Amino acid sequence: MIPKILPSAFADLTAGRDFYDSQGIGIGTYFLETVFAEIESLRLYAGIHEKKFGFHRLLVPKFPYAVYYKIEGEEAIIYRVLDCRSNPARHRDALTEEIQ
Repeated sequence: MIPKILPSAFADLTAGRDFYDSQGIGIGTYFLETVFAEIESLRLYAGIHEKKFGFHRLLVPKFPYAVYYKIEGEEAIIYRVLDCRSNPARHRDALTEEIQ
């Protein structure tokens, strides 16, 4: 399976990096490295994650973030990378915007 990150997910990653950079030097970089490692794991494990709002949801263990993706052919399309500390309705709304 080949992971493909959509622009909306890149925007989420940038926002997450910026937030963690404001918390301390190097934390934003560590955040990105951690999330990209989880995304890379989709090469082997895409499709095993539970579905939420019509998307597979991969929870990032070291940060409170979820990677929402769908499988299309041989690709795992990453739509959003959302902060789990927010209201779950925000996730539903963000993902609904993606499929419209």
